[in-house]
Amino acid sequence: MAVTKILARNARLDQAIQYVLNGDKTDHQILTAHQNCDPGREYRQMMDTKQDVGKLDGRQCYHIIQSFKPGEITPELALEIAKEFAAKYLADYEVVIGTHVDKNHIHSHLLFNSVNAQTGRKYHVTTQEYYRQIRGISDRLCQKHGLSVIMEGQPSQAVSYIEWLRHSKGQPTFRSMLEADLRSAIEDANDLGHFFMLMEHMGYEIHHGNRLGFRLRGQEQFMYPGRKNPLFTEDGIYAAILGNLEEIETGRRPAIIHRLRYQPYKKHPKYTGLMALYVHYLYVLGKIEKRQYPPRMTAQMRKDVMRSERYREQFVFLRANGLSTQEAIAAFQVRMEETLASLTKQRTILNVKKKKRQKLYTALADEAALAQAKALYEEGLSGMETEFSRYGEAVTVLERCNIPQEQLTAEKGELYERLAQVNRNIRTARKKLALCREIQSQQSQMERTIERIESREQENNIGHRGR
Repeated sequence: MAVTKILARNARLDQAIQYVLNGDKTDHQILTAHQNCDPGREYRQMMDTKQDVGKLDGRQCYHIIQSFKPGEITPELALEIAKEFAAKYLADYEVVIGTHVDKNHIHSHLLFNSVNAQTGRKYHVTTQEYYRQIRGISDRLCQKHGLSVIMEGQPSQAVSYIEWLRHSKGQPTFRSMLEADLRSAIEDANDLGHFFMLMEHMGYEIHHGNRLGFRLRGQEQFMYPGRKNPLFTEDGIYAAILGNLEEIETGRRPAIIHRLRYQPYKKHPKYTGLMALYVHYLYVLGKIEKRQYPPRMTAQMRKDVMRSERYREQFVFLRANGLSTQEAIAAFQVRMEETLASLTKQRTILNVKKKKRQKLYTALADEAALAQAKALYEEGLSGMETEFSRYGEAVTVLERCNIPQEQLTAEKGELYERLAQVNRNIRTARKKLALCREIQSQQSQMERTIERIESREQENNIGHRGR
């Protein structure tokens, strides 16, 4: 699944190009590509194109970002999809492409000149064109390569990538928490008026217009969940309260809450050091979040809930690796840095092997993919000339290499699998390093927060006793 967005840039074209091609983000520029411009001369060629038609001012370039769901794609495939996208949508533009692997999610940057190299016209995109072309082409390429796409009815226009990413990982978002509150209010409401009262008591402002909108006090914009789920329209909510779900096309009553089966009490281990600090900190945060039903949650409190998820992740990391002191974390970080360096070296070696064999691997793929086109050409079907020619070139390359195809196929599969495994290990190591750095930087802040909250509680308790 690829989430695409396009940005405009008005200045410093050279810096934008450097960012896209950054070797630290693109595996030493292995994961880069160019279209209609030469490596090392991108900036000069783009500026020459602008100068030739007298369009040096205004928009300098546009920046398309394709972001993929974590674990769904390899960097090599992401780069291939970006190249195919550029060939289809930006055929006459000068484009630099870089697939970045420095984050948990793989994403490709396509930076292209604001001026068309063939027509001399400046690029312009509308919202309709975005959905019809940019997103449409991206979705078709994802489908072609066996990836998922954002289907109709799923979050798309109104959902940011961060929100989509959190949703895909099962983490809370503003939207998911709103829907949970809506379902809770539907379940407890006696009628529609009672439902609105419950939602207002939870801290929501309600917009009664063509669409039913909800906004936490402190938020800038209303959210309209009925756009994606008819259950959350006014008619859908009314039908759900009455139990007449057949009145709406889709949507369902909130699932029955199944209580956990009884399990014998298990004594928790006694934590020390950093793990004890995290347990204490999460306990303090939990006390902040406690509210009698229905909860009055502000926008800031929702942010705190999402932040606490990050703290829980850090605690699980500490417990899983038995890290209870800063010294242990520092030693673990050194080991991870050594592991990452070793993995990066392995990946470089594998990429060099792949590059040496790339012509053979491409020919192997072309022969398999174009075999049907060859048969159609031989049957006399017109329009197959290009495909037949490519098939012949692939066969010639394979015959000249003097390597049995079975051996070459096995070699390719093994190399690609090893490369994918090394990339997965690199991403895991990078994530662990990031967690180490976060934990090391947060200890003093957590201690101050605990001290401040407990001091405030003591003052409140003293005040209550004084009364």
